[in-house]
Amino acid sequence: MQKFYLGIDGGGTNCRARLADENLNTIAQVKGGPANTTIGDGSQAYGSIIDVSAKVFEEAGLGDAEKANTVACLGLAGAHLESSKRDFAAREYPFAKTLVHNDVETAREGAHLGEDGAVLIVGTGSAGLAKVDGKFHPVGGWGYHISDTASGAVLGRALARRTIEAIDGLRDGSALTTAIAEKLGNTQDALMAWSFKAWPKDFASIIPMFVEFYENGDPIALEMMEFEHRQIDKFAAWFRKRGAKKLAIVGGFGERLLPLLQERHGEFVRGAKADAQHGALLMAQSYAQNS
Repeated sequence: MQKFYLGIDGGGTNCRARLADENLNTIAQVKGGPANTTIGDGSQAYGSIIDVSAKVFEEAGLGDAEKANTVACLGLAGAHLESSKRDFAAREYPFAKTLVHNDVETAREGAHLGEDGAVLIVGTGSAGLAKVDGKFHPVGGWGYHISDTASGAVLGRALARRTIEAIDGLRDGSALTTAIAEKLGNTQDALMAWSFKAWPKDFASIIPMFVEFYENGDPIALEMMEFEHRQIDKFAAWFRKRGAKKLAIVGGFGERLLPLLQERHGEFVRGAKADAQHGALLMAQSYAQNS
């Protein structure tokens, strides 16, 4: 019976699933809700995984028999936390085998097709991982409360804070802070109420507006872009010190920043050879071939 491989990239904003045959040819792919394992009790992430899994098999016209002959690899935001990884590995899945990794592992595998090199996720969250002479060097990714310093969530939170300071008159505002204020309710009370309910993806939802105003030369957007560059500079220097010769930037925000980062860092920075779903498929295939 034919084997199938399922690669899932679960991020803080959405979850993507790709189903492939034994030669990693894509059969179907779908997109679903957020899959950060550390949000709440993890039930939202698990629900997103089960939902996209069902949908991708439905899209492919395949059923339970094919699921039972599938090796799945999940690359999940938040699975840096070992207890979270163990919890998700212990949950029920309809597959022959389910591998659980954090999202930066699958992203790095796809970005360099298994070869040496570093990756930095710059999306709703941020995390890095380098492979140098076969040895792995992880950095960051410990959640937006204390880490994820290059992420859209952290930058979005800084922009929300800058906006409330402008409304209070503590600092000068700009067209950007005016637009953010309008998006979030336009009063201190409205922004405060929004912030109490905001998840990382909500803070990251400010980023497309930020990029638009940056491209139009907004002074606060220019200032905050320099803040973002400084965060990524720290990761680039960290990877270089560990011997990495190339750094792939991935994630929705990172892909928007890539031309600026290549201008700043030269040939050291590049795009990914393949995406995190393909990285997950490579890991699933490797497991099947070596087990």
